[in-house]
Amino acid sequence: MGECLVQRGITLVYGGGQVGLMGVLADAVLESGGTVVGVIPKPLATKELLHPRATQMHVVPGMHARKAKMVELSDAFVALPGGYGTFEELLETITWAQLGIHAKPAGVLNVAGFFDPLVALIERAIEHDFIKPNNRELLVVESEPGQLIDRLERHELPPARQWIAPEET
Repeated sequence: MGECLVQRGITLVYGGGQVGLMGVLADAVLESGGTVVGVIPKPLATKELLHPRATQMHVVPGMHARKAKMVELSDAFVALPGGYGTFEELLETITWAQLGIHAKPAGVLNVAGFFDPLVALIERAIEHDFIKPNNRELLVVESEPGQLIDRLERHELPPARQWIAPEET
């Protein structure tokens, strides 16, 4: 994924850490000559967590400010396999698109079917009328980085009514 971003001239905007898969991705982008912009909450900006080689780093007061800043700086969103934080940020980003807070595509890199259960859960929610069928298009799912980026670049979100202004988030 890192090499693919660099080959396409795409800047990585991410959570600012040097640990976990996101740290690995940031390292891959940097090692390939790309640009990495981190956004990290002040309480997490310790030597152990903050990526020391990020091209640019924004230290923000907390998690809500982090997400708002990342939405401001990004043109699209990609989730890699992860845990609770990944799920929370992905679902909030999708919800913000559904509410018309932003009109930016979101996708998952479905490595080895990692996100298959999430896709099945979304389908189940659609079947039970908790999610409108056209809102299925709020999430792009691909297993290859290049294919995911291609789809995100040409993706059109379903129409959304703006329920909440961005400054109200």
